[in-house]
Amino acid sequence: MKSKVYFIKLEDGASPDKQALAMEKIYNFADVSSIISEKDFVAIKIHVGEKGNITHMKPEPVKVIVDKVKEKGGLPFLTETSTLYKGERSNAVNHILYAHEIGFGIDKIGAPFIMSDGLLGNTEGSVTINGELNEKVHIAKEIIGVDVLIGVSHATGHIVTGLGACIKNIGMGLASRKGKRKQHSAMKPSIKETCVFCKKCMQWCPEDAIIEKEKKAWIIQEKCVGCGECLSVCRYDSVSFDWGAEAGFTQKCMTEHALGAVKHKKSFFFNLMVDMTKDCDCWGKIQEKLIPDIGILASSDPVAIDMATLELTARFNKSTLAQIAYDNQNAMIQIEHGVKIGLGVKEYELVNVE
Repeated sequence: MKSKVYFIKLEDGASPDKQALAMEKIYNFADVSSIISEKDFVAIKIHVGEKGNITHMKPEPVKVIVDKVKEKGGLPFLTETSTLYKGERSNAVNHILYAHEIGFGIDKIGAPFIMSDGLLGNTEGSVTINGELNEKVHIAKEIIGVDVLIGVSHATGHIVTGLGACIKNIGMGLASRKGKRKQHSAMKPSIKETCVFCKKCMQWCPEDAIIEKEKKAWIIQEKCVGCGECLSVCRYDSVSFDWGAEAGFTQKCMTEHALGAVKHKKSFFFNLMVDMTKDCDCWGKIQEKLIPDIGILASSDPVAIDMATLELTARFNKSTLAQIAYDNQNAMIQIEHGVKIGLGVKEYELVNVE
């Protein structure tokens, strides 16, 4: 059976206020409030991006969802989890302060910002999924107990998964620190001869797994958790990965964590196809849009909504967002694995709101 995916078009460069108007229309049209009962705890999973990034999602369309949930009598809160790498979002205190700084504070949104994985990312629970790679997955504890999960994802490319959208936002984004480590456990980077020993990777490695050896950086493989931070901070193209061996495992493991995040709860998802960049919003730098803005998608099926994201970006361009961003990655791995484990289906009916 096909899943319904709702679509509302946006003009390129639509302001946050216009995005909010579109969000209200598609939310009402899809009747999202029907899954919310009075006094339900409603987690709204967003992604505020790393400091220095300016193309992350904006607060205005998220506030629409908060207001709609409150109208139905639900108890909404924005939520995130800590990053593996050292940055502005590696602990709850700095993460919440930064979210407030860019407009996601309770004063502007009308709902609290709560870290689902505690102070340091290790407040977790296990969810049995009986997947291909995991019998159980480790999920941020506060997510396990909510009544409703609403995922709001900003579609981008991704250096490992090709596409960063709904499945990544709830799979990697709602995993505990242990869950994130498992997803990256196959990624084993190494340092090339081009290393100039600037020590940047040493400063940012969360596990202190990088040392000096013969006046170059050296990664201790036994300590490395594969977070990829060394790759993102290296300015000399001196970090290498075996992408073919790693990407498939990470996408499958990420998808299985997404299944754990949605299990035993009502859920709905939005993908914002605006300001779509080559890299995800975790990269703390200014990025240019890869393709013009398209609009907003909405669905109760996380697999179908990401499939629609790929196909719509291809419809308006010659290739999908993932192919344009990283043609060496196969983003369909996460889609196909999602179908295999029962997360959703890739066949969908696109319903135009306007």
